[in-house]
Amino acid sequence: MMKIYGIKTCGSVKNAMKFCEKNNLSYEFIDFRKEPLEDSMVDYFASKVDVNLLFNNKGTKYKQLGLKELNLDDSGKLEWLKKDNMLFKRPVIEYKNDKVLCAYDEEVYKKEFL
Repeated sequence: MMKIYGIKTCGSVKNAMKFCEKNNLSYEFIDFRKEPLEDSMVDYFASKVDVNLLFNNKGTKYKQLGLKELNLDDSGKLEWLKKDNMLFKRPVIEYKNDKVLCAYDEEVYKKEFL
């Protein structure tokens, strides 16, 4: 079963869930705020998708934490994703037991899920 990771108030997460519902795709939603990811899951995502795609360097949390000034490399970004899941570009979707997609893109979703 597909798993969608994110927060309920995120527009991209809402779009991903609507896409699944519209196309009768079953999914499980995991809310970062209620169930923070374990470090091993963050590492797993980073093994499937480039950390630069996972790391949201345009979001509110990134700006609040002043991370731009740190000039983070890949390992630094990975460490921050482990510290604060709100730095993930959302949604993160795990599917077919070993595939991971990040962010909402309807065309990619059509290709991958339909």
